[in-house]
Amino acid sequence: MAEQIILSASAPLVVVDHVGKSFGAVEVLRDVSLTVAAGEVLSLIGPSGSGKTTLLRCVNYLETYDRGLITIAGDSVGVRIAADGRRRRKSDKEIAALRSQVGMVFQHYNLFPHLTVMENLTVAPRRVRGEAAAPVRERALDLLERVGLADKRDRYPSELSGGQQQRVAIARALTMQPRLLLLDEVTSALDPELVGEVLEVIGALAADGITMMIVTHEMQFAREVSDKVAFMAGGVLLECGSPRDVFDAPRHERLQGFMQRYRAGNRL
Repeated sequence: MAEQIILSASAPLVVVDHVGKSFGAVEVLRDVSLTVAAGEVLSLIGPSGSGKTTLLRCVNYLETYDRGLITIAGDSVGVRIAADGRRRRKSDKEIAALRSQVGMVFQHYNLFPHLTVMENLTVAPRRVRGEAAAPVRERALDLLERVGLADKRDRYPSELSGGQQQRVAIARALTMQPRLLLLDEVTSALDPELVGEVLEVIGALAADGITMMIVTHEMQFAREVSDKVAFMAGGVLLECGSPRDVFDAPRHERLQGFMQRYRAGNRL
């Protein structure tokens, strides 16, 4: 049975506590620690290969992690750690129960091509949670309205633009009513003219108080939408603070160089 832990009002929703992850001899996350409060938006920035996406995948236990502990609402993600320090993987049922509280949107949409937009949104709540068709459909319609795609509900993904597909992917994640939404470089596969429509949707979600962790190369967007920004390089979280602190007064030399390249207009 999954642990039932009651959080205080001030407790963070997500806690990443000294987390490490290796692929063979390559250490991709090194002693990473951060917290995300309910209703907060945290953006993860940094050069490619810095460990941002791996960290996001560990939060949803799509990747295992080797050291430290991640908790969501007080429930440990993927593993239990005994008093003697031994790690034990949780059961598939426990892992699935936690994942059902976490929505994740990927850079390449991952929509089911053989299902309509409406079917893409409703399949998981009905099959995974056993929810009745009528309320799920109503919720899905509300979400499609929210992302500006109610008129596309009977279309197939191949009939939509990349920006529209990504907005459908966001709506699909929200149909499960997650406590946490993870967004992994959701604009990187889009043509430049389509980026704005997706960022507008994410900005509206942030304004509504949805808790999000976002991996992004869109620096101005990260500055505008985030409560906190975390800078990673080489698998290490080097700096974390308010957007003003990170963008206007970076302390770490590596972040200073990163921001200088950004201001010079280089591709990050």
